Amino acid sequence: MKQYISIILAFIGSLLFGGCDYLDYDESSYLTREDVFSEYSRAESYLTNIYTQLPADWGTVDGAIRACGVDEAVHVNSLSNVRKFNDGTWSAINTVDGHWSGMYSGIYDVNLFLSEIEGETWEELMWNEDYPELMEQFEMYPYEARYLRAYFYFELLRRYGGVPIVKTELSAEEANSVIRASFDELVDYIVSECDAIIEVLPVTFDGFSNNSETGRATKGAAMALKARTLLYAASPLHNTSNDINKWQAAAQANYAIIDSAWYSLEGNYNNVVNKGNSSELIFEKRQDESNDFEIKNFPIGYEGGNTGTCPTQNLVDAYEMQSTGLSIDDPSSGYDNVNPYSGRDPRLAKTVIVNGSSWKGQSIEVWYGGANAEPKYNATKTGYYLKKYVIESVNLETGNISKKRHTWVYFRLGEVLLNFAEAMNEAYGPENNAGYGMTALQAVNQLRSRAGMPDFPSGMSADEFRTKLRNERRVELAFEDHRFWDVRRWKIGADIDINGMHVELGSEGEYIYRNIDVETRVWNERMNLFPIPQTELYKNSNLTQNPGW
Repeated sequence: MKQYISIILAFIGSLLFGGCDYLDYDESSYLTREDVFSEYSRAESYLTNIYTQLPADWGTVDGAIRACGVDEAVHVNSLSNVRKFNDGTWSAINTVDGHWSGMYSGIYDVNLFLSEIEGETWEELMWNEDYPELMEQFEMYPYEARYLRAYFYFELLRRYGGVPIVKTELSAEEANSVIRASFDELVDYIVSECDAIIEVLPVTFDGFSNNSETGRATKGAAMALKARTLLYAASPLHNTSNDINKWQAAAQANYAIIDSAWYSLEGNYNNVVNKGNSSELIFEKRQDESNDFEIKNFPIGYEGGNTGTCPTQNLVDAYEMQSTGLSIDDPSSGYDNVNPYSGRDPRLAKTVIVNGSSWKGQSIEVWYGGANAEPKYNATKTGYYLKKYVIESVNLETGNISKKRHTWVYFRLGEVLLNFAEAMNEAYGPENNAGYGMTALQAVNQLRSRAGMPDFPSGMSADEFRTKLRNERRVELAFEDHRFWDVRRWKIGADIDINGMHVELGSEGEYIYRNIDVETRVWNERMNLFPIPQTELYKNSNLTQNPGW
């Protein structure tokens, strides 16, 4: 009997990795496996659906973004599963954001796709006028699929360390006996896959084969995945002996992207997210027109808004003073606690909604009884609302509801410059170019210049530069799903008090600001890696658990 492909995939996926909801190919419910891979358009759609399985963090953890599981933000819903990251109640049985089954489902789909299309020439289309263009596109599909598989493995790598590397379809017996590769083996695999596809993928698909397509895996996307993987491999969590060779490899891989000159920094920091044609965008995920993220994060007091992600005072304090480039803790910085948001790094106003910010033509009021404050249900817990990734022009008012297209950034040039600066500093120091076209200091100062901030000063030690660079990374990449992982790879996730800002309206209409404690979070070193789900350990006795879990 013929088995329908949706049944095959769901069944094998459950045997191999358990409990995943397979995203069926659009028309697969009544198509056999042979049917799907015997028609060009269906095979093409199958690959497109693999792309949709790339994870983007528009509130994937029970409505919250991962920033709420680290010191960037607090989620307004105290019952959200993201809180388990902060109170220590997650475990191998009670997992959060694991993506084990989801990523392996994507890996399985890639392996199936590669197996089924191998050697295919689509002879039935040979006499079509556009056959050469179709085949030129098709010849890229295996390399795009391999990129997606490598990215799925990277998502597993940064959660679990080493995991089983599965390159082909497996029987149920084989699937339930796979063993974990080491972290270094998985790094080598991802890097080798990237190296192979870098040689083939185009720089852009704009105009490729008489087409203009975006959002597909490119040469730069593969280079960026390789570069970030090598940076993670060089970081303290995985490079316990501080092998300088690993930092050098990360520096080289990141510089290759910079040196290509394929990307350039946006002139306006507002355009680093949600701009599908950004000049610094390397790889992204497009979302259909939607207002889901705005519903989750518009401030209370605006019709349709439910709050959600509340930036912390910890993050806000990371934004330096613009005139001096100094931390607000420095007595010489020029910081005024009576006007705490005046004269700050301009990226603050583009990332966080603070008291007095203009939002949709109104001034935000976060003092008690204010338009956007307690006692309103779901008012901010920290005194702040999220601005980055939220599209202000979306309307949620009854009778005037609108939607906009969102673009999730996986890789952009700004991150690459920071990656390069970090790796260069660890390998050579802040101002040694080591034969490259720039130093760590010069790389980070490109971002400072774009932001309108003073350059990092020369003459810093490697330790001083590291401290300031980590803060710069925190600010530049806020809410782009980096801090959650940076805390882990740097091993800096100690118990931490999460702070907010309490605002009062004085008798003469002045604002009175006071820092407050919002919550104390629990940390254990085992949390640098996720626990392997216990369900997977039950199915496969060859799997081993991560330390401490």
